Amino acid sequence: MHYYFCWMNFTDDIENCLRVLRAGGVILYPTDTIWGLGCDATDEEAVQKIYHIKQRQETKSMIVLLADERDIFQYVAQPDPAVFDYLENTAKPTTVIYKGAIGMADNLIAEDGSIAIRLVRDEFCRHIIKRLRKPLVSTSANISGQPTPASFTSIDPRIINASDYVVEYRRNDEQPAQPSSIIKWNEDGSVTVIRG
Repeated sequence: MHYYFCWMNFTDDIENCLRVLRAGGVILYPTDTIWGLGCDATDEEAVQKIYHIKQRQETKSMIVLLADERDIFQYVAQPDPAVFDYLENTAKPTTVIYKGAIGMADNLIAEDGSIAIRLVRDEFCRHIIKRLRKPLVSTSANISGQPTPASFTSIDPRIINASDYVVEYRRNDEQPAQPSSIIKWNEDGSVTVIRG
């Protein structure tokens, strides 16, 4: 019975997330790392809402989540296929900064044309991305400059109240979460670690 309830929570949450995301709204949701604020990464107005909620300058870009390797080719001009071999051998969720972002909201792309993307293994996130058929913004659920919340219970009420939908799934998970590693994939195939 408990499993059934959890699955209903999971599917109801996904339906509600999709409804809000398709309407240009912002969701507060669990990711493969920490709880995040999310929106359709191709919708400039929705992205702007997140900057406003976080009280963050647009010059600080945010991470985008995708579900499959082939999606990278849709949003990055000429990615190096070797990056996928690298990611296969990483245990920790890893965000890659790619050159040549395409098809994303302009206010998500860094001044140098790069974009930070993580391929997620988390089933909840994958379901949303696959059904939305769009990349999903993922940025920590905090006011800019404040500590990153390690669980749902430590999220600032201002963030919760400003979100158009707050996911029920995994709210009671108190296991402390960590942000992803961040690497920059260089043109020569070398890697620069930004955050380990």
